[in-house]
Amino acid sequence: MGIVKTCAAFAAFLLAGGSAGAQGAKPTDPQIAHIAYTAGVIDIEAAKLALGKSKNKEVIAFAKDMVRDHTAVNQKALALVKKLNVTPEDNDTSRSLAQKADEERATLSKLRGPAFDKAYAENEVAYHKTVNGALETMLIPDASNPELKDLLSTGLKIFQGHQEHAEHLAEALK
Repeated sequence: MGIVKTCAAFAAFLLAGGSAGAQGAKPTDPQIAHIAYTAGVIDIEAAKLALGKSKNKEVIAFAKDMVRDHTAVNQKALALVKKLNVTPEDNDTSRSLAQKADEERATLSKLRGPAFDKAYAENEVAYHKTVNGALETMLIPDASNPELKDLLSTGLKIFQGHQEHAEHLAEALK
């Protein structure tokens, strides 16, 4: 349940007033863009791991959806930052997310068969709950650019669907 720890750490970081910038400061739009992009990359990498390890057709279909949807949202994010002439800014939150995700992928990569499928699905539920919560409570409210807010809001709707799908998948794999 490593991603659960990752998600809990991310949520605790956000709730404690930590941000991408100085302690207690709201993250800037370039930092928010980098956090959102990093979160998408993390889920794409987890899905690619599932595509390489799973033999379960429902898990494979879900993982393909994750690659497709997160890639599309990240491409839109990159197009937006280019249009706005903004450079996404690496920050403590995005670095922490990436580090924890690397640790979780290492844990998941050791699992096989139904144990992997179940852990992957449960991790996807926890990850989407945390990312969706961060989008709702921090990233969307703190974004100042209306186009960035719109993109994050669109992403949130997609990712809420992912969470529901992951919940159904996890339940089916019990």
